Amino acid sequence: MGGPPPDSPLRGVTSRLLFAAGFDASRFAEVRRHVDVIAAQCGLAPEKTVDFVAAVNEVMTNAIRHGGGRGELRLWRDSHLICEVRDHGPGFAAEKYVARRDRPAPSPTGGMGLWIVQQTSEVLAIDSDGAGTTVRISTALPPR
Repeated sequence: MGGPPPDSPLRGVTSRLLFAAGFDASRFAEVRRHVDVIAAQCGLAPEKTVDFVAAVNEVMTNAIRHGGGRGELRLWRDSHLICEVRDHGPGFAAEKYVARRDRPAPSPTGGMGLWIVQQTSEVLAIDSDGAGTTVRISTALPPR
């Protein structure tokens, strides 16, 4: 298991794949626990670990709710801890969510997930089209 897939914008980054797993509602908690353990093992401070896992939780939740009920998660490290979640849903207008700076009003169907991700991760990148959505988040790791 090597670095990012060939179509990833992370291609060329010296990194190491730490974890990869498919998930759906039945594997959600298990995969999230792995992310939590790995983030702590990478040396993230406890509060940064909580933020990173919260962001991953929201991205995974969106994949299940809006992306076809399942997704694939990959976790890398270089100078950052990077999480990529892919789903196979219908896609959405991602730029509207990435550009948002103000807190959205909660609704019965959600609406705050990507805003929470934006607040709890250092980088948020979304690629979305009719074949699915890929969300990447990252946070800086302390020097080794």
